[in-house]
Amino acid sequence: MPVVNDPSLETLDHWILKVRPASRSPHRLLLMLHGWTGDENSMWVFARNFPPHLWLLAPRGLYPAPQGGYSWRPLREGTFARPTLDDLRPAAEALIELVDAYAERHSLEADRFDVMGFSQGAALANVIACLYPQRVQRAAILAGFMPAGMEALVAAKPLSGKPVFVTHGTQDKLVPVDRARASLALLEQAGAQVTYCEAEVGHKVSAECLRALEAFFAE
Repeated sequence: MPVVNDPSLETLDHWILKVRPASRSPHRLLLMLHGWTGDENSMWVFARNFPPHLWLLAPRGLYPAPQGGYSWRPLREGTFARPTLDDLRPAAEALIELVDAYAERHSLEADRFDVMGFSQGAALANVIACLYPQRVQRAAILAGFMPAGMEALVAAKPLSGKPVFVTHGTQDKLVPVDRARASLALLEQAGAQVTYCEAEVGHKVSAECLRALEAFFAE
């Protein structure tokens, strides 16, 4: 069995990152995006059994959240409305720059990479995949949603043939499952090859769907 590296903290410009280098070649970089009030530690609960060829990169969100932790967009004054495409576009652009800068620092091949997000981070993963389909190899959307304002992007079928994993809980009170199902339809309209795992849990990933997620990234 290959030795799996332990994650460690790194800094790059203004970014704080938690990273697990790949321990097997050829590697593939996986960008992991936390949800609202999360940080660079939040996504590792999903990644414990990810295969050693994945180089895991988990950045801290760009904006402090009022309740603690971080967000991928600044809070709009007086409202906690779900983020739109325009809200998340600056973070998507910044993360593409981060991937390129990190790859250059470590002499990695990251012209194409994977992306995975939870909740708000999943919405951001949808934005990155649709704005930069030439950069994203596969995507995982965990307890997330498709932000408002994506219609024109989706209509252009940017995800044609691209593998996308989606998981959601039927008891999710933060992001109702009906919204996840609507987002699923949009991903299919965008051309994605969707694997969907639904379970009777809240705003989390079930054990069964976590195993399916691990198998998705093992391919």
